[in-house]
Amino acid sequence: MQIAIPLYDRFTSLDAVGPYQVMTHLPGAQIIFCAERPRGVCDESATLTLAAEAAYADVPDPDIIIVPGGPGQAAQMTPGPLQDWLTEADKTTTWTTSVCTGSLILAAAGLLQGREATTYWMAHDELARLGAKPRNERYVFDGKYVTAAGVSAGIDMALALVSKIAGDEVAQQIQLGIEYDPHPPHDAGSPASAPPEMVAAFLARSRFTPAGA
Repeated sequence: MQIAIPLYDRFTSLDAVGPYQVMTHLPGAQIIFCAERPRGVCDESATLTLAAEAAYADVPDPDIIIVPGGPGQAAQMTPGPLQDWLTEADKTTTWTTSVCTGSLILAAAGLLQGREATTYWMAHDELARLGAKPRNERYVFDGKYVTAAGVSAGIDMALALVSKIAGDEVAQQIQLGIEYDPHPPHDAGSPASAPPEMVAAFLARSRFTPAGA
C-alpha cells in the first residue's frame, strides 16, 4: 500500500509527521514524501527540513494521498505541479486525505466540490467558497475523501483511517504504541472551548490568510 505525502515550502510539520507516525505502523504501508522534484523541503518555521525523496512523477498512482496544510498552502492553490499531480493521482486513489488547510488545496483542485469536509477553524469560510460543505468536526469522511481539522487533528484522522483499512484492533494497537492519550493542561484547543478574550487576542494578532500570502 503506497502512501504519498506531498511536501511544499512552508508546510506545517505536524500536519505531515503526525499522520506519518500513525500510518508508518500500518501493515504493508510504504510511505513516500514527494515534491515537484526530490529535495529538502522546509516547514513554516524554516528550521525543520524533511526530505522529499521522490518527484510527483515518480508516484503517479498512490493508494493514499495525505496533503498537509500550512502557510505555504496559498501558493499551491493555483495551477502548478502539485495541483496537476493531485488531479491525476486522485483518479486511482483508494483514499485522498488532507490535514488542516491541506483541504483547501484539495478543494482548489475541484476534488471536494459539494462534499462535506473540514479544515483549520479559521479557514471554514474559504473552504465553503471553494465549493465544499464545511463541518465543524475533528475529521470528516465523505466517500474516499477524508479531511482533518487543524494540525493535531491529523493524528485522529489517521487513526480513523487505519480503522477503516485494517480494523479497530490494529488502530488501537497503533494508538497504544505511540501512547496517544492526550490530556492537555488547558481546554483551549478550539474557539468553542477557549476563553473568548483569548480567542479575540489570537485573532487580533493572527496573520492567517488562507487564500493569499
